[in-house]
Amino acid sequence: MQIMKVDPRALKENPDRTRQTRSTPQADALLLATIKAVGIVQPPVIAPESGGGNGYIIDSGHRRVKQAIKAGLEEIEVLVVDAANDNGAMRSMVENIAREPLNPVDQWRAIERLVALGWTEEAIAVALALPVRQIRKLRLLANVLPAMLDQMAKGDMPNEQQLRTIAAASLEEQREVWKAHKPKKGDPQAAWWSIANGLTKKRMYARDASFGEDLARAYGIEWTEDLFAPADEDSRYTTQVEAFLGAQQEWMTSHLPKKGIITEANSWGQPELPKKAERVHGKPGKGDCTAMYLDREGKVQSVHYRMPVEKKPKGTDTFGAEDVGTLAKPRPEVTRKGIEMIGDLRTDALHEALSRAPIEDDTLMALLVLAFAGQNVRVDSGASGEFRWGRRLGRHAAGLFDQEGKLTFDSDMLRIAARGVLIDVLSCRENATKSGLIALVAGDVVGADGFLPNMGTEEFLSCLSRPALEAACKDTPVLPRQRVKDTRAALVEHFGAGYFVHTSALFAPDAVALNGWLTENSVVADEDDGTPVDQDERDGDEPIEPAHDFDADEDGFDEAGIPEGFREAAE
Repeated sequence: MQIMKVDPRALKENPDRTRQTRSTPQADALLLATIKAVGIVQPPVIAPESGGGNGYIIDSGHRRVKQAIKAGLEEIEVLVVDAANDNGAMRSMVENIAREPLNPVDQWRAIERLVALGWTEEAIAVALALPVRQIRKLRLLANVLPAMLDQMAKGDMPNEQQLRTIAAASLEEQREVWKAHKPKKGDPQAAWWSIANGLTKKRMYARDASFGEDLARAYGIEWTEDLFAPADEDSRYTTQVEAFLGAQQEWMTSHLPKKGIITEANSWGQPELPKKAERVHGKPGKGDCTAMYLDREGKVQSVHYRMPVEKKPKGTDTFGAEDVGTLAKPRPEVTRKGIEMIGDLRTDALHEALSRAPIEDDTLMALLVLAFAGQNVRVDSGASGEFRWGRRLGRHAAGLFDQEGKLTFDSDMLRIAARGVLIDVLSCRENATKSGLIALVAGDVVGADGFLPNMGTEEFLSCLSRPALEAACKDTPVLPRQRVKDTRAALVEHFGAGYFVHTSALFAPDAVALNGWLTENSVVADEDDGTPVDQDERDGDEPIEPAHDFDADEDGFDEAGIPEGFREAAE
């Protein structure tokens, strides 16, 4: 191994290089700028050309050599190593993985090249510190449609089960389903769940059949072995979908309980129960009914339900007349705890937006006026009156005075103080500090929706009802499960690396509520002297009691009384 200087134009590309996917123009431009500024920091690795040639082949560093040529370098330093028996295949792969992980398609190509050179899957796994299962999973790509491989090369990979389903299908089946479900222009991700589901519908597995061999023979069903399935499960399948479903239907008919019905699954994969039926999720009672149906995979499923109990009107005698049943009051979409969580999350997002979001001066002034209309603010006038928020808000006003007590400030200081006042006054919390509709209007104006955190957590999703959870599954690959906790767990896993905000947490105020508020708070002229008065005062309403006082010694302010971080935000 030695270092030498060579003309980069004299080096030959390695036909067996691991990274064959083109890098992005942005990455190439950044590398070129770096080489022009400081040169090549780490020399490319080259090896003598095999087969009696006198030249050198690039072992690793193809991009560095290419950008050095573009930079006009006459000579570059390179590290010369001995030629490898595998033409540098393993060395090139290890070097590329250490620098930046190869996309899965390039990894698969490198693995196949090593297998062709005599490497075993176990030996590759040890050399690359990868599980053997991962090596075998990547080798499934050999059976994937090239168009899908191009999508996977972008880093958009299906999960292992989806990949096994795709690889088990014929290229013709893959081509047909890909044509229907390939991502639209501008969409970076493919709907792998839909693709795998479309291919699954073409195959019905024996392990999902409730019927026996007698019905299989009666319907002419022939089983085929799935060579890609794990060895510890029944991997037989059939492409005779209609025959499979017909046998399942006949089995359900012959095994239907006394109080049972056969129903269909809706678009969410859930059974369509009779009108007013209440689903039973625990142990069924003596009078409960059973509904059997086929799920999306063709499996026979059964659920229990009960009809509402009929009640006789009090004080009347129906003489055997048919009573009208009553349904229990449905669970609210969001529990009380969830509403309180939304109030806290909204308040944090609103304060973050007021601190960091760009706000025009006229908008800032309008928000200041609006803040005084919040339900948590009261200003008492007169000699004996008080401004209950004065002690806390005075901190912001103190920053507008100089050391001699004169009112001296610049525009930036005024903006900082105004933002601080708004943050102290406006609140969405479900307690005495709630500003009400005003805080929602302010949050909508400053774009506080963009500061809401990911709410797809176990803590928040546990506060949603079943319909709300199933609604959250919309536009996601997550399907509602039979058990609520399973649906919630699937959503938590899906949103773990994503982002979810429940619609009830958004700041846009309800139009009807806003119109009602505007009507109630419209200013009219006093009949006696023409002085504008508030409508509530005109009607003789008592002033609203202020929510609370703040502690003047509370932390979070600098020596001038300005909230920490607001000077930087204004700058």
